[in-house]
Amino acid sequence: MVATEFVVVVFLAGFGLAAGLPTVLIPLFFAPKRRNPIKAQTFESGQVPQGESRIHLIMQYYGYLIMFVCFDVTVMFLLTWGVTFSQLGFTSILPITAFIVAIIIPMAYALKMAVRPELW
Repeated sequence: MVATEFVVVVFLAGFGLAAGLPTVLIPLFFAPKRRNPIKAQTFESGQVPQGESRIHLIMQYYGYLIMFVCFDVTVMFLLTWGVTFSQLGFTSILPITAFIVAIIIPMAYALKMAVRPELW
């Protein structure tokens, strides 16, 4: 039974490699290597920009955006743990507590950095 599961994992890893390898190799062989005016030109959503920029992009909320992404993933894991809590029982409280602590420490650091606008 273990050998069958291992074959599936090896097959998935091989498929992932076969699917990802062209993404690396095609630009390596066909992308222009030398700088030219078209390659150096800026684009806005694939279109040539027209005129000057009308607004200045403020990066002050970037730290909060990163924290939102982290909390979003954390909530996904907490939701799945909460749904299966009745089957897992109280033995699962120690691992989920370790997970929450492991998330809170970098989140506190990110919050500390987010209130420093000179970093962004």
